[in-house]
Amino acid sequence: MSALQLDEVSRVYRSGDELLRAVDKVSFTVEPGEFVALCGPSGCGKSTLLNIAGLADTPTEGGVFFAGAKVDYSNPRSLLSYRRRYLGYVFQQFNLLPTLTALENVSLTAILAGERRRDAEASALQLLERVGLGQRGGHLPSHLSGGEMQRVALCRAVIHRPRLLLADEPTGNLDSVSGERVLTLLKEFASEGTAILMATHSTEALSYTSRVIQIRDGKRLA
Repeated sequence: MSALQLDEVSRVYRSGDELLRAVDKVSFTVEPGEFVALCGPSGCGKSTLLNIAGLADTPTEGGVFFAGAKVDYSNPRSLLSYRRRYLGYVFQQFNLLPTLTALENVSLTAILAGERRRDAEASALQLLERVGLGQRGGHLPSHLSGGEMQRVALCRAVIHRPRLLLADEPTGNLDSVSGERVLTLLKEFASEGTAILMATHSTEALSYTSRVIQIRDGKRLA
């Protein structure tokens, strides 16, 4: 069963008397263990699609399905449950909480999902060690490099074992070496069964993915 399905999804915005169609009847699925890229130039609609998949935006038309169940956008409690338990996020800007250490940033996601603090911190440390940051857990984000912050953000995104991981230009602020390390980690998590949907305009990132969906002017190209 697909981790994510978008069925004829459109997103229309109103600007004065004009209707702007940011996404136009796009359909695709992401299966467990797939690493799928949404690829296209800036403004093509890929970030809007990622926001819809992440329940940060509501489609004007069409349906979004998680594991075969259609998302009910009128039920805030259901949306919150999906976000906390089903979804993980990695952003270009890292979005780490500046007053929390790396360990605290990672463990907080698991705590919010209902895990005991002691267990959450143990899981967070294990993940940080896996990505080469076991000795950096006590550092604030301001004391980490960009590549280190993105690896912390990746740990935060997967600590609660989400079925679907959404990544919006995850290497956009990184040098080539740090970017390759993050992409390698994403590929590893996909190989362990996590479905990954990544928005990118980087041709280098595409070699790490299992499938590429091209987006132009809000439409999926055949």
